[in-house]
Amino acid sequence: MIYLFLAEGFELVEALSPVDILRRGKTQVVTVGVGGKVIKASCGVEVMSDITLDEISLDSNVEAVVLPGGMPGTLNLEKNDKVIEAVKYCYDNGKLLGAICAAPSILGHLGMLEGKKATAFPGFEKELSGAVYDNGYVEKDGNIITARGMGVATEFGLELLACLRGAETAANVRASVQCRP
Repeated sequence: MIYLFLAEGFELVEALSPVDILRRGKTQVVTVGVGGKVIKASCGVEVMSDITLDEISLDSNVEAVVLPGGMPGTLNLEKNDKVIEAVKYCYDNGKLLGAICAAPSILGHLGMLEGKKATAFPGFEKELSGAVYDNGYVEKDGNIITARGMGVATEFGLELLACLRGAETAANVRASVQCRP
């Protein structure tokens, strides 16, 4: 089970592109509405989440947590105790954590990037406490994947998929969606 959290003001492409890639790769990714079932993206598009925050279960079936960026979506994710509990569960249990755009700041604030290579939307570098900041578009260090923003959301999704289902599955999905290598 992969939980991708949607909070009011999330960045649409940063959330739905990874969901699409992960589902094409035959993972069980579930969108989780923070504050309700229908969540409005920063661009005004409303998205119906699969479940609400009250329906998540933090157990051995959890493979990953993914945090899309966007403002004020990132701030709304970070101020939610249940979202933070899920992030900490993954971190403490060696599960995959993915964060894109402004959302890597959440991991930085929690001290989870200490000594790790990471990236974020330009201007958020200072929020990546303890990280070895890299200006790359998508960075993986151990069980943490960070990405800079909407323009690399598909690459972010493919990196998540490669970690969860292997490089061959990610390569097959990449080819099927006509994404450049």
